[in-house]
Amino acid sequence: MRAFSQLLDDLVYTRSRNSKLKLIGDYLRQTPDPDRGIALAALTGTLDIPAVKPAQVRAMAEERVDPVLLYMSRDYVGDMAETVSLLWSSGDGETCEIDDGTLRLSNVIEQLRLVSRSDAPRVLGEMLDHLDASGRFALLKLATGALRVGISARLAKQALADAFGLDVDAVEEVWHGLKPPYHELFAWGEGRGPQPTAKDVPLFRPFMLAHPLEETRVSLDDYAAEWKWDGIRIQLVHAGGETRLYSRTGDDISGSFPDIASAFAATAVLDGELLVRGEAQGGAAASFNALQQRLGRKSVSAKMRDQFPAFVRLYDILFDGPEDVRSLPWSDRRERLEAFMPRLDPHRFDLSELIAADRFEQLEELRIAARDEGVEGIMLKRRDSPYVAGRRSGLWYKWKRDPLTADCVLMYAQRGSGKRSSYYSDYTFGCWSEGGELLPVGKAYFGFTDEELKWLDRYVRQHTVNRFGPVRELDRSLVLEVAFDSIHKSNRHKSGLAMRFPRVSRIRTDKPPHEADRIETLLAMAT
Repeated sequence: MRAFSQLLDDLVYTRSRNSKLKLIGDYLRQTPDPDRGIALAALTGTLDIPAVKPAQVRAMAEERVDPVLLYMSRDYVGDMAETVSLLWSSGDGETCEIDDGTLRLSNVIEQLRLVSRSDAPRVLGEMLDHLDASGRFALLKLATGALRVGISARLAKQALADAFGLDVDAVEEVWHGLKPPYHELFAWGEGRGPQPTAKDVPLFRPFMLAHPLEETRVSLDDYAAEWKWDGIRIQLVHAGGETRLYSRTGDDISGSFPDIASAFAATAVLDGELLVRGEAQGGAAASFNALQQRLGRKSVSAKMRDQFPAFVRLYDILFDGPEDVRSLPWSDRRERLEAFMPRLDPHRFDLSELIAADRFEQLEELRIAARDEGVEGIMLKRRDSPYVAGRRSGLWYKWKRDPLTADCVLMYAQRGSGKRSSYYSDYTFGCWSEGGELLPVGKAYFGFTDEELKWLDRYVRQHTVNRFGPVRELDRSLVLEVAFDSIHKSNRHKSGLAMRFPRVSRIRTDKPPHEADRIETLLAMAT
């Protein structure tokens, strides 16, 4: 545990991406099996300990620490695991600062995996009693599955690849066919075994991504244009009689969309946009807000499936049957995809249409009007481009529509997490109703610079009028210009509105709060 807890401490306080890669790589090279495989699973979010829940940790802490002190400290620290790790004391009231190395990472995880939910608090408490503050922090993060140390799954895999001289895309190719502690993966990296294979397993392949178009202009003789739809990008994989749906980050979301998974039974790997049909649109794609009702659910009821029927708008084909066609030009893959479409259920799958335009200026006009069509913008794809992982310059471009903006009044603020736990960085803002009531319309926690964050933090502390646990209520005197991709009607919010990707674009100290926008103004923008 000591080596892993030191790794987490170092990662928390390291900002440089290259330094994080080296820290993880050094740990993976120097740590023996199976500990390094368990650590890799934790860093990539594939470690599951179902018996331990955050509520249990809070209840355990309340038995050892005065609850008022616990939650006041949590408000200041910004993270419950870190708070408990610092305040935890043994049964005799003494703070524990013991780590004799007897708690090996793999043994700890094995015990927690096998323990029942009723016994989990006792077992976890005994472990906490034998660890120092750093070890307790690492253990609680592992047990609750919430590392949050600024590491993405892709970055951890990149660190593995760099440490052992592997190609990260080759690692991604086999990743979902392997299980912790990844003995085959490390044997391959150290030259003790062959590259793992996963024949007849529905594996995830890294997505091809696009660069923002910005000021670039391209020839439509070389590039094809199609709409960028407002859903979530997914990969459909069918192999060995099994179907899986993967998100852009490689997460398996098949359980949230069993209706799509059951409808895709042809051996292939397809790339597309997951959408929901809307009744008001005559069966066309509904807003992202409708899709969001189904995202993140481990199980979906029949009522939910009927109310929000999902479908996939297809962009590309990576495998046609067992044949890998990623090296073919986009134009050839497009023909393959068109020929593949008759094999699919038309109620669950359709083809993303190409945009007919002779001149780039025509695309400009279409992009400006795209908001009325319920799309995010336009994609431009080089006709001779292969399907390659990541963003490759000059191949694909995304030309998103301009964001909407609204002037909103800052209402509430809350501390951030991780590096921002000392700052009030999460802001709730509102607009005025016809009756003069300020109603919340969104929440943002990015878009501002570091200097602006410091200014906003000082402002929050100086203009607080009330406190509700970790939340501060403000005096409604500051206007923020908020940018957002779209806004939708929502029955779940008091204002009747829900913003998509809101961010603070400007601090309007020049504007009095009574001149902020009205709810009816935002309703006119809603789709």
